Amino acid sequence: MNDPRTDRALGALYGLALGDALGMPTQIMSRAAITARFGRVTGFEAGPEDNPVAAGMPAGSVTDDTDQAVIVGRLLVESAGRLDPTVLARALIEWEQEMRAKGSSDLLGPSTKAALDAVTRGVPVSETGRTGTTNGAAMRVTPVGVAFRHLPLEHFVDRVVDSCQVTHDTTIGIAGAAAVAAAVSAAVDGAGLVQAMDAAESAAAAGARRGHWVAGADIAARIGWARRLVAGLPVDEAVDVISELIGTSVASQESVPAAFAVLTVAGDDPWQACLLAANLGGDCDTIGAIAGAVSGAVAGLSALPAEAVATLRSVNGLALEPLAEALLALRPA
Repeated sequence: MNDPRTDRALGALYGLALGDALGMPTQIMSRAAITARFGRVTGFEAGPEDNPVAAGMPAGSVTDDTDQAVIVGRLLVESAGRLDPTVLARALIEWEQEMRAKGSSDLLGPSTKAALDAVTRGVPVSETGRTGTTNGAAMRVTPVGVAFRHLPLEHFVDRVVDSCQVTHDTTIGIAGAAAVAAAVSAAVDGAGLVQAMDAAESAAAAGARRGHWVAGADIAARIGWARRLVAGLPVDEAVDVISELIGTSVASQESVPAAFAVLTVAGDDPWQACLLAANLGGDCDTIGAIAGAVSGAVAGLSALPAEAVATLRSVNGLALEPLAEALLALRPA
């Protein structure tokens, strides 16, 4: 792999899938329930039969986090980098229909579901995302970080907004997505973990100036607070702090800062970051997907366990190399 950016881009995409798949069986479970069922998640597990979202899913399966990120990446490539919110809405609706036909219950999050229902009723895409504040835009935005440089910042946030508008066109939704995309983008260019997280805070602040204003805690401020809160703590104590103080729900103000807290604890080790997220409780798969994407972009595909990547490929039919190359081809020199 001659171009180190290719290794980092693949690390971002496969890291996202890794965190998603490790968090799949524990999503929507409490920490106590995770401990009772698994003790501690140390690798891929099948979806428990009593988990209404993950039941029946084989170990190593990805969820909507990875599926939607791949959709965003594919559309970016097909449109030469200009993501049309109407086309994205249509693609997400088609994806949901396909998943329902397969009997999947792991479908759209609340903001995305409400927005796409509005699209089908004929509401303009400029209006459908005006209340979306959950983490659906942040979980799927990694391809934007691979395809574009995070500086100049305002131009970069324009690209993030394109991926948010139809479902999460709010100050909070855009800020959360901008944070993730900027961290990935900075890492693809060679930034270390601290630099990437600093870029996330700057982008979140810029993203909060876009979209429809909604009341809620500032994402950039909460990312910085979350990083400081867990810095230097033992892992078990840090997990308690993330779960009890930062929060692990689908709300962007909780799950996005939680992912950056995970990164602060785990460093640029994608496997450890994803495992930590899988044991948190709450929206484990999305927190893992975000943390895995950023740490994977920092460390590169070569830092991901080869056996785990092989499992992701075989269980899900994932072949992300062509997508990574195509996204990098969009990226300015």
